[in-house]
Amino acid sequence: MGEFIAMSRSQLSIFGADLPFDDIAWDVTNTTQQKARGNQRVRIYFSTQETVDDRLPAQMAEPFVSFAKAYVRYMQGMRPTKNPAFRVTALRALDAAHRQSGRLGPVMMDGDTFNRAARAIAERLTGVTAYRVGAQLELIAKFMSEHRLTGVPLAWRNPIKRPIDTTRVGPEFDTRRSEKMPSQAALEALPKAFHISTQPNDVLFSSIAAILCSAPDRINEVLLLAENCEVHDKTSSGKGAYGLRWQPAKGADPMVKWVIPSMAPIVVEAIAKIRNLTAGARRIALWYEINPERLYLPQGLEYLRSRELLTLDEIQRAILLEEGAPSFARLWCSANNVLLIKRDSRVYARFADVERAAIALLPAGFPLLNAEVGIKFSEALIVVRRNELHSAKGTFGCVIEPVNINQVNTALGTRSKHGVESIFDRLGLTEPDGSRIRVSTHQFRHYLNTLAQIGGMSQLDIAKWSGRLDVRQNEAYDHVTADQMVAKIRESIGDQTLMFGPLAKLPKNIPISRDEFARLKIPTAHTTDFGFCVHDYTMTPCERHADCVNCNEHVCVKGDKGKAMMVKHRLQDAQELLERAEAATAKGYYGADRWMDHHKKTVLRLTQLTEILDNPAVPVGAVIQLADVPVVSWGEHALEDGVALDGRSAKTHLEASPPRHLKGIDNGND
Repeated sequence: MGEFIAMSRSQLSIFGADLPFDDIAWDVTNTTQQKARGNQRVRIYFSTQETVDDRLPAQMAEPFVSFAKAYVRYMQGMRPTKNPAFRVTALRALDAAHRQSGRLGPVMMDGDTFNRAARAIAERLTGVTAYRVGAQLELIAKFMSEHRLTGVPLAWRNPIKRPIDTTRVGPEFDTRRSEKMPSQAALEALPKAFHISTQPNDVLFSSIAAILCSAPDRINEVLLLAENCEVHDKTSSGKGAYGLRWQPAKGADPMVKWVIPSMAPIVVEAIAKIRNLTAGARRIALWYEINPERLYLPQGLEYLRSRELLTLDEIQRAILLEEGAPSFARLWCSANNVLLIKRDSRVYARFADVERAAIALLPAGFPLLNAEVGIKFSEALIVVRRNELHSAKGTFGCVIEPVNINQVNTALGTRSKHGVESIFDRLGLTEPDGSRIRVSTHQFRHYLNTLAQIGGMSQLDIAKWSGRLDVRQNEAYDHVTADQMVAKIRESIGDQTLMFGPLAKLPKNIPISRDEFARLKIPTAHTTDFGFCVHDYTMTPCERHADCVNCNEHVCVKGDKGKAMMVKHRLQDAQELLERAEAATAKGYYGADRWMDHHKKTVLRLTQLTEILDNPAVPVGAVIQLADVPVVSWGEHALEDGVALDGRSAKTHLEASPPRHLKGIDNGND
């Protein structure tokens, strides 16, 4: 353990060779690239779990804190992350559990210590956050075991289960959906704000929201758009096409995202508004690229360069864009270590000192807004003069700054419950009950992904549209309700271009309308591993014991890559089970022939389903229901296995003497 800590302390250069290893907080801003965070500092605090929210938190005690620091530094090199919060949260829980156990040093930790930590995580955190922190705890246990840093070997697994969020009915789903999606009032208020806003910050943030409504973009991708991001092209039919150049945030290739025609004029207007609002900041950024050691001055103040000394009034005009408080220049000089000189009852400062202090206020990393993307401040669409979006502070005329995620979310009301005013508050827009509208930037992404799911867009197209590398990530953004799912299946009934299977053709001589038949046939639906179950559980429980593949009340929808992969995995499993059943039958095992028949049917049906899903002639979004499924109800089982009645089986009895309510029913073919 000591050698590991010593190596991490002195031999590693992760987070910088001059990292203050023994401090409670590490400032890793310059070595951690986080997009669209503006001037926010990134710090790692090695505080205890009990004091993490205190203004002056306490550091974890030795010897555990040295291990925690060594682990964070080492793992950042082996498994780098842009946000080490989950990793450090897991270490805090482990530190608390370690202290409770009374053991001496992390080398004495065992499975019980990790169990205590997991319980603490589950108590303090909920849902997917608890699961992810628990997963980090499991990585710590694995690391310590593999490197023999504990007295006894560890084989510990995370007991915190991943939350299952595929249920689409009930209060839990409604709550989860409302948290992830913008409210109807917010969706109606945003276009109003976009058209009536006049204040610069309202214009900027409502325009950013308009762009977010045009495609499922991450806010950090919007904040890193280039000023020349617009693309105008022609479709194959000769119609105009409009799109934006994007640099996806999570690994996908740079792309042009085409904007649907109905939204294109709105996005064009939004880009124009932002470009006009931010032109001054880009001009300042370009000046400093060309003149890195010279203060930017408006043309009317260029004469100040010839002055050795500046008065306080001249300093204020050189720094501020507009007139500020009389005391601004004196306070600014004091805060930025600019020496004030008193001569003949007047106060001055050297122009060179003012120039040096102002240039030092440029953002870290200038001239690059983001080194990973490679975009400069002078090329960025969204860049502002310092304090330009602040309601109380004066705007600097010679210094720029980026716009960060928190500013956008705050403008859209995420901090309304803390009394911070939003766009909607300033414009008098509220929810129907009079409460304040709150919407986050990420809710637009969930909203547009859900619309795409409802519309039947393929999972591959949704992933590409959203800038994802893995289609499996679509699931977290799918909030289609049970009612919407049922409506989609009902609409497909009777349409041979949208549905494949028995329900593709309506029964002949049906005495009711197609819509009425669809509502009766498909009363409800819920998700399964392969598709959707449309069985009505208000009538009977599942009669197939969840054997969905061999059930005529189960449908699949083409385009869901995750479910299609599950079908193929299930086919492989069924083929292996069939081989075992055939071998058992050949050996004469009792009952093996029944299992063999069952697995043959399962393999056949899964093969048919796979062929349909892979068939390019079947359109994406088509609803698939396999035909010729033998439906055997509980009643039929009872008839077959019933006891003899008056020397006859139950089935024979019914055929010979049908019950009164069955008499008179014509079973012919009319």
